[in-house]
Amino acid sequence: MIYFDNNATTATAPQAVDAMTPYLSGSYGNPSSSHAMGLTARDAVASARDQVAALLNGDPSEIFFTSGGTEADNWAVFAGFGSRPESDHVITTKVEHEAVGNSCRALEQSRARVTWLDVDRDGLIDLDDLKRALTKKTAIVSIMMANNETGVLFPVEEIADVVKGNSDALFHVDAVNAAGKIKIDLAAPGIDLLSISGHKFHGPKGIGALFIRRGVEIKPYLIGGRQERAARAGTEAVHQIVGLGIAARLASDLSLMERVRSLRDRLEKGILDLIPKAFLNGTSDKALRLPNTSNISFENTNGEAILARLDDIGICVSTGSACNSDRHTASPVLQAMNVPYSQAMGSIRFSLGRYNSEDEIDLVIEKLPGIVEDLRALAA
Repeated sequence: MIYFDNNATTATAPQAVDAMTPYLSGSYGNPSSSHAMGLTARDAVASARDQVAALLNGDPSEIFFTSGGTEADNWAVFAGFGSRPESDHVITTKVEHEAVGNSCRALEQSRARVTWLDVDRDGLIDLDDLKRALTKKTAIVSIMMANNETGVLFPVEEIADVVKGNSDALFHVDAVNAAGKIKIDLAAPGIDLLSISGHKFHGPKGIGALFIRRGVEIKPYLIGGRQERAARAGTEAVHQIVGLGIAARLASDLSLMERVRSLRDRLEKGILDLIPKAFLNGTSDKALRLPNTSNISFENTNGEAILARLDDIGICVSTGSACNSDRHTASPVLQAMNVPYSQAMGSIRFSLGRYNSEDEIDLVIEKLPGIVEDLRALAA
């Protein structure tokens, strides 16, 4: 099986699995308990918090564990907005993940005014549009660090400067698809809230974290006990937290991503050189895209059909975000980028990971042109 769908999820690193296993058997204590088994679990959670903080270059006291990226995004958007009762304005983009986009729509259906920033044909926003949108009533700005479908990177440090220089709004960054692929440095001020999810960088599913900068006051998202320093109720999933910590430690070494970038570039060039009417979606400036992601449209064919043909020969890809893969319509991200319908419906996302090889790249380059040619002939 060849797996090129790492932006949807990644294989759990063997080191993370090994570290998690004891906390599913002998070391099963509750971290809130005061006996020896509880203290062992508590220490494990604290160690993982240190490892996640190191990945983000933040402080462990600013890391709060969640059930994943969706909860972290929801918590940031809803609680961030609610922390500013005098404000009724939210700013986001038209290409956010559903965890942010649908949260903003929910606020829009209540009392919020939402500004949806456009992107250009390359998937990039205009910072002047952001500056013009900011007002004294802006409660929160939520903009992703990296687009999950195209890999396009947003200049979050520059965005933070614009937000803080022109408003009192909170700035939230969805870094779910950026963590483990590019450097994240929260030592610099400007980002108030940042979300990550373990299964995007070889950790287990069902665990993530929200960075809340010291001094930022937002309400708990789950109400109950005093876990996570009374910020997020619920008994900690120790085994998953431990797995997240190990994955964060491994992901802190970004040197392997240069190899992934090289594989991605090889795949991208091979496809674009060999297949007529194949088009890259997102900026061609590789410095402004994740090192692992290529979103390519094959004009006058169907992405779902390409996916199925590749799946038949053991190659896993996607047509866009796994969270909206059942819509069978053009991706909202590609629509926002004004990709023509004849291209958008034939889009495939190739998202590589640390475990992919050159032989896998070469096999896809070998097989894909014939698949696209056959499907185009059938549609003619």
